[in-house]
Amino acid sequence: MNLNRRRFLQSGTAASVLGSLSLGSVSAQTKAKRASEQAAKLAVAMDAPVLRTELFKQPVKIAAIELLKSGKHFLVRARSTDGAEGLAGAHDAVLETTYPILVKRIAPYFVGRDARELEKHLHGVYLKDSNYKWQGLPFWVCVAGVELAILDLLGKVAGQPLGELLGGVVRKEVAVYRASGNRGNAPEAEIEYLQKIVAETGAQAIKYRLGARMRYDDDSTKRDLALAPLVRKTFGEQMTIYADANGSYDVPQAIRIGRVLEAHKFRFLEEPVPFDYYDETKQVADSLKIPIALGEQESSLRSFRRIIETGTARIVQPDLLYFGGLTRSIKVARMAAAAGLECTPHMSGGGLGYLYIAHFASCVANCGPHQEYKGDGETLPVECATSSLKSVKGVMKIPRGPGLGVTIDPDVLKRAVVVTA
Repeated sequence: MNLNRRRFLQSGTAASVLGSLSLGSVSAQTKAKRASEQAAKLAVAMDAPVLRTELFKQPVKIAAIELLKSGKHFLVRARSTDGAEGLAGAHDAVLETTYPILVKRIAPYFVGRDARELEKHLHGVYLKDSNYKWQGLPFWVCVAGVELAILDLLGKVAGQPLGELLGGVVRKEVAVYRASGNRGNAPEAEIEYLQKIVAETGAQAIKYRLGARMRYDDDSTKRDLALAPLVRKTFGEQMTIYADANGSYDVPQAIRIGRVLEAHKFRFLEEPVPFDYYDETKQVADSLKIPIALGEQESSLRSFRRIIETGTARIVQPDLLYFGGLTRSIKVARMAAAAGLECTPHMSGGGLGYLYIAHFASCVANCGPHQEYKGDGETLPVECATSSLKSVKGVMKIPRGPGLGVTIDPDVLKRAVVVTA
């Protein structure tokens, strides 16, 4: 052996270096083991059944799935061979364009099938006639409308609210946040609008928009930098504040604005970079203390699983309609829970989205402290015997009646016509 090498191996330096290498190897092994265990937990959560089929003693065979239109509103009606009926509001704005997908490719699949096997059918319709090639917002919005109508049907058959069907009720009311859809207005004008919507609902949380939607410029940056301190000063320390960039930034700008939000104690930053820039989103998440929220545009369960596994975001946000309904979204929430994360659903459009979010929150423990409440004039008119469906001092009671727990305005149904392709 070379003399210098022998002396090195006999020295304390060698022991220190070799010990360090050994510890590094153990650390790498430990990390790999933890990652493997985490992946296994997420796989179990993703595959675990959601619907409580033990609530049904007999098959609930679907006789018909119909798409209805009444004025600007789309509804889906599910009927069983025993005469039970479920009704749900669908995504009006999307279905104006995509309704043939629902009528031609989705509704026919469910007819004649047992509604108790809904989860199997959600995968079956995805595979039927290569529908997986259509995956994305247009396809899953249509599936969501059908799923919600079937869930309403099942709830009525079982005499249970959706929360009991989908795992069991864990809360009976939700604290809400109001969101501003404005972008590009002056900071003072945005403050005035935020004050208005807070006054309407008593909400103790708000969300407003940053950037210029999938881009930013000098004007949007000036607005972003001015608004953060102004919103905090106006509403005080007790107000929870969220911000949504809608993919407006690159990584340096996201970090720059994120640090301003951190300084003013915002609770999360949503979509700081374009939604499919996963590596860049993780760079932002790793550089900031403020939690990054992501998921509004996702259509794949496995994409959510990957987001959670890699730590790309600390708050996951399936859109209950874009993502295909409550069942798939609850699977995302369960994966998030397995990783110790929140799953705060996203709400697109008006319709009955606020109602679907309330039912989601009724059975999801890790849904976050506030749920979105639109409160706008686009809402489908319904009546509810167990809730005013209004935010009172920032809190809304969740309907407790069977299924969705609401009755759609009879006048809306009288005007409804069946949509054919």
